[in-house]
Amino acid sequence: MPETTPQTTHGLALREGGFARGPVPQVPHDLSPFLEWREIALPPLQSGQVLIEVIMAPVNPSDLFFVQGGYGQPRISGNPAGFEGVGRVIAAEGSAATPLLGRRVAFLGTVTGSWTRHAISDAALCIPLRDDLKDADGAALIVNPLTAIALLDEVRAQKGNAFILNAAGSQLGRLILGLAQDEGLDALAVIRRADMAEELQALGAAEVLVSTAADFPARSQAALRAHKPRVLLDAVGDQGAADLFFAMPAGARWISYGKMSDDAPSLTQMGQFIFMDKRIEGFWLSRWLPAASAERRAAVVAQVQDRFATGRWHTRIAAQLPLDRALDAILPALQGGEGKVMLCP
Repeated sequence: MPETTPQTTHGLALREGGFARGPVPQVPHDLSPFLEWREIALPPLQSGQVLIEVIMAPVNPSDLFFVQGGYGQPRISGNPAGFEGVGRVIAAEGSAATPLLGRRVAFLGTVTGSWTRHAISDAALCIPLRDDLKDADGAALIVNPLTAIALLDEVRAQKGNAFILNAAGSQLGRLILGLAQDEGLDALAVIRRADMAEELQALGAAEVLVSTAADFPARSQAALRAHKPRVLLDAVGDQGAADLFFAMPAGARWISYGKMSDDAPSLTQMGQFIFMDKRIEGFWLSRWLPAASAERRAAVVAQVQDRFATGRWHTRIAAQLPLDRALDAILPALQGGEGKVMLCP
C-alpha cells in the first residue's frame, strides 16, 4: 500500500453531465465527445467508503449508453466513467470499511467510476475476492454474473422449463447458458452468426436458432411448439424479438434488459396483452440488488465466485488496453474481437 493516500488520480472522465437530449445509439461512432483523459481530484473518503487502486475494469454495453447520457442515471461531468472493476483497497474510512483494507475486491464505481487509476466506492458494494479468482473474472464479477442469476430467477418464477435467450453469444448470454444447463432449464439460444452455433450447444443451449438463416422462421416455430417457452430474455429490442414474443404461448413474458438495436419494434398484435395475458417488462440490476435480501445477495456472490473459480464460468477477453491510451482504442477493440475489452491502469 502507498505510504500516503493520493489526493488526485488520472482516468477517463466524463465531459458532460446529466442526460442526453434524445435517443443515443448502442455504440457511438466516437468516444472523444464524451470522455477525456485527465487528472481527477479525489474527494475525502466519507464513512463507509474505500479508496481502490484499480487493477482492471471492463467496458460493458451499459457503459457505452451511460457515457452518451442514455442510461438510467445521470452523468457527473469530470467524474470517471465505468461501472465496475477489480482492485486493491488502499484506504478505508469507518468501521464498515476498514475490514477491506489491503483486500482485493470486485467493486461498483459508486462515488467515482472504475475507468481510472484510483476509484472510490461504498464498502457495501465491494466484494472481497477469493485468492483463486483471476483478475479478469473479478473485474467482470458483478454486472453480468449477477444479472444472469437474477434473470434465471425470473424464468423459474414462471414455472416453465424453457425460455428464449436473445443475443445468446454475448458474455452474459454464455453465463446464462451454463447456469441454465446446470439447473435443468432449456434455453433456446437466438444468434445472428451461424459459426457460433456449435459452441453454444456445447455450453448448454437446448436449441440454437440463427436469425439470419433462411430456415429461421420454420425452425423457430418448431422450437416454440416443442418447448413452449414462457419467457423471452432480450437484450436486442428489435422487430425480431417482437415477432418471437408474439409467437410465444399465452402468459409469456418479454423481459428487456438491454437495447442492442437502434431500431424500435412494432407491436402489431396488441390483443395478445388482453386475451393471452402477455406482458413486457424491464429488468435493471440496480433495482434488483437493493430489493434482494442480504442473505440472498451473499448466497449469489458466493455462487458467482465458485462458478468462476471452478471454471464453469470464465470471462472471455477481446483486448486489454492501457488506460492512458484507451480512448481511441476502445471502439476498434470492441469491433475486432469477441469478449470483454479490459482497461488496465
